[in-house]
This record gives sequence, C-alpha cells and structure tokens, in this order.
Amino acid sequence: MFVIVTAFKALRAPLVIDDFPEELLIKAELLPVIFPVHMVTGGLALLLVPGAILLSGRARWHRPVARLAALDVALAGLTAFPVAWVQPVTIASAMGFSAQGLLWLVLLGLGLRSIRRGNRAAHRACMLLMAAATSGAVFFRVYLALFAIYGSYRYYTWFYACDAWLAWGLPVLLTALWLKRTGGFPPKA
Repeated sequence: MFVIVTAFKALRAPLVIDDFPEELLIKAELLPVIFPVHMVTGGLALLLVPGAILLSGRARWHRPVARLAALDVALAGLTAFPVAWVQPVTIASAMGFSAQGLLWLVLLGLGLRSIRRGNRAAHRACMLLMAAATSGAVFFRVYLALFAIYGSYRYYTWFYACDAWLAWGLPVLLTALWLKRTGGFPPKA
C-alpha cells in the first residue's frame, strides 16, 4: 500500500509543488520539463515494474505491460541524472542517485538482451534486481521520515547522502543474495 501511495504522490507531485521540500522545489524550478517527467515516470515505475513481474506467467498481459515499463524506466533512468546533479544536497547524494539511475538502465539493458536471447532465468534475475532498485524510491522516503522523527537536523546532509545510497543499495544487495541462494544469480546475459 505504501508503494501505491508513494507512486501516486510522485505522479501528482509536478502538479502540486507547494508542499515540496526546498531541495525539490529548486529542482522543479530549474528543470521545469525534466523534473516533472522524472517524477511521473518514476512514480509509474513503482506500479509498472511490479505489475510486469506479477504478470510474468501470462504472456498476453506481461508483454505489453513489460514494454511500457521498459520505456518508462528508460525515461525515468535518463532523467535521473540531471535531477540528481542540479542543485544536489551533496555531491555524495548526487552520486548515489546517479548510480541508482545507471544501475536501472544497465539492468534494463541486460534484461532486454537476455529475453531476446531466450535466457528467461537471466531476464528474471535482472528484472527482480531492477524492481529492487526501483523500490529505493519508497525506502528513501521511509528512511527520510524516520530521520525526521528521530534524527537531528545538524546531521541532515550526512544522512541524506547515506540515504541516497542505502535506499536502493540495500534492497538490491538483499535481492542479489536471495537470487544467489536460490540459484538465480549471477544472471548470464
């Protein structure tokens, strides 16, 4: 449910920027087209990527949803770079968000190559890892909310930089470990 709420907040974010934190408000002003595209495509990715995975046993539905998800992730991944680097909170946070965007694009490319070669196991592993990277948008907000409740503002920039890496890095690491344990990793693309 939290994923759906996060997705819908991201989808409506470009329309309602009044309640943005200052860091995002600056990005919205400096990137009036790219920022909304990133927010909308990122929000859709939270719905489309898991949807494509859930439909993986039903080719008739999986293929169109997966193609839409792939296009969406490509747009969200490409727009992640300018959004990360325009007025970053810290260089480390910009690097973390850029690494997430790059990982997204690499896994998308490897997953597409794998399925075109008929390697369903590698495709599945890449898409599960991509879903884990996608979940970083949700975990980033969870960790940020916990910091707002329990943290001290004087450590905000340090925490924000760590969150930019941990939010997606931890789910990707745990998914990779799970795939390795169950025999689905490393994917041979």
